[in-house]
Amino acid sequence: VQLQASGGGLVQSGGSLRLSCTASGTYNHMGWFRQAPGKEREFVASITWRNGTRVYADSMKGRFTVSRDGAKNTVYLQMNGPHPEDTAVYYCAAKTSYGGTIDLQIGAEYDYWGQGTLVTVSS
Repeated sequence: VQLQASGGGLVQSGGSLRLSCTASGTYNHMGWFRQAPGKEREFVASITWRNGTRVYADSMKGRFTVSRDGAKNTVYLQMNGPHPEDTAVYYCAAKTSYGGTIDLQIGAEYDYWGQGTLVTVSS
């Protein structure tokens, strides 16, 4: 599975931005992660393809929305009202297996990663 992330750029604090991640193959879960300069990678959100179940990091709830478009095999991350602290490289990641005990907030669960797209939020 190849993942192509796009949509990053410069956005003003309080604005909005939508990231996209288009996959070349099939998967069961798609996650968004981010890594800010000098910080560890952190989980943002995930969505399960089969039933649309969404999981969000606590700090993203109410601000970011993850969604999918089956026809385009694309997952989106809508960022509303971003803060300068949201500045980071955002990565999408796909997990191809389904079922069992999993934690979608852990990067090691995922099998494939996109190249990342930089989001810069200005104050």
